[in-house]
Amino acid sequence: AYSLTEAKEFVKRLRRQTDLCNMVKTVRALLNNNSTVTVLRSGLHAIFNEKSLDVTKDLFQEKLRNPKKRQKNIQLKCLKNFISSLTSSTDIRDLLSCLSSDLQTFVIKPSKSKEAFKEQASDFMLKWNLLLSNVGKILTINRTDSFG
Repeated sequence: AYSLTEAKEFVKRLRRQTDLCNMVKTVRALLNNNSTVTVLRSGLHAIFNEKSLDVTKDLFQEKLRNPKKRQKNIQLKCLKNFISSLTSSTDIRDLLSCLSSDLQTFVIKPSKSKEAFKEQASDFMLKWNLLLSNVGKILTINRTDSFG
């Protein structure tokens, strides 16, 4: 017999999987629409060209005394790689593969221990979520055609 905790955990995982499946369906539909992808890419490129993310970049700059520990802005590198892979003919698996490859390069391989990995992964996720939230806000406010 399963405990209540195990059942709750199972339900959480099932919801997460359902959410991911729905997101994949939505993204696939968007990727099949050439004009939507073109407008989105143009809006994302404009964000970088207009320096709209400068505030976000400032948040990523860690003012640590030890230069070895200074955080490189890997989240922006990952986003730029993602955008460069984004075309109307791109399969969602290719986009996920691009992101997976960047995570392998920037987060997993540099980790020297389990603790270091946990710290780097946590730091990456926090800053990745912040970056995507800011990109979403900028698109929503300044580039509604790209966000729609």
